[in-house]
Amino acid sequence: MSHELTIEPIGQTIEVEEGQTILDAALRAGIWLPHACCHGLCATCKVQVIDGEIDHGEASSFALMDFERDEGKTLACCARLESDVTIEAEIEEEADAESIPVRDFPGTVTRIEPLTPTIKAVFIETDEPMHFQAGQYVNFFLEGGEYSRAFSLANPPSSGREVELNIRIVPGGRGTTWVHERLEAGERVRLSGPYGRFFVRRSAPEALLFMAGGSGLSSPRSMILDLLDAGDTRPMTLVYGQRHRGELYYHDEFLALAERHPSFSYVPALSDEPADSGWTGFRGFVHEAATAHFNGDFRGHKAYLCGPPLMIDACITALMQGRLFERDIYMEKFFSAADVQQVRSPLFKKI
Repeated sequence: MSHELTIEPIGQTIEVEEGQTILDAALRAGIWLPHACCHGLCATCKVQVIDGEIDHGEASSFALMDFERDEGKTLACCARLESDVTIEAEIEEEADAESIPVRDFPGTVTRIEPLTPTIKAVFIETDEPMHFQAGQYVNFFLEGGEYSRAFSLANPPSSGREVELNIRIVPGGRGTTWVHERLEAGERVRLSGPYGRFFVRRSAPEALLFMAGGSGLSSPRSMILDLLDAGDTRPMTLVYGQRHRGELYYHDEFLALAERHPSFSYVPALSDEPADSGWTGFRGFVHEAATAHFNGDFRGHKAYLCGPPLMIDACITALMQGRLFERDIYMEKFFSAADVQQVRSPLFKKI
């Protein structure tokens, strides 16, 4: 059994299958709704139900309070239809955004390579090519498809049928532990995607600043490789941070790219490298390295941030102190239940 969902203000009506969430149905129809955590925790996907009956699902009582439920609000990532429904959502037009319907992509793991002691690169050849914008992510279905986890695509869209996911093991994490300890080359797996609204604004003339930490390097790497492949000559800088040299993956690749492309600069930063290691690069955090590199003045840039929430918040503060503001800052922030408890910048919309 299915129901019809009408989405205002665009006036588009789509079919929603029984048990399917509003968000999943919209994305698979090529309609982007604001969202982030996809687990009913962050409230980014909050919409207004104008007409019809819905089940709120597993929406957190903090993200969707009782009075909001009484007012007809719901979280699109959790809500399921119990009748034909009309909702109103905040849908912003993005000139550089592609409308790509979410699809399922079966594939085969071709190889798994260690990048650091805690991060592995998983390469998957999908049965058919996946079209995506550099910076987007996929859901990777694990343990025979029992559940999924979100991972950014680390390869550029020009890679054909092979996609790359850089997966950091999370202590006690079911999914990442399975990937690191049990997943093998040759296994059949499934991805769904592409997801996300993290992409380069190609029509903007400003220089590009990428700030990444940990395994958050995936999206900026995809973006940078895509831009350089396309012959983009705007000045672009990658500031990438890890704790110590053994965790600084794709370091040699970025050094080589900086040698070949005069428009590209690479600034690695280590926050906990032993003093006697011989490291001659920047010592400190990503936001500190960026501030030092640009002498505290970020004007004339578009900044793209990807990494742990605390890193993102520190970078936002540094960028604003350096006179770069919301309209020129874009971010990808992955959420766990613990992450959502952290305070987010009140100056930014939830994207």
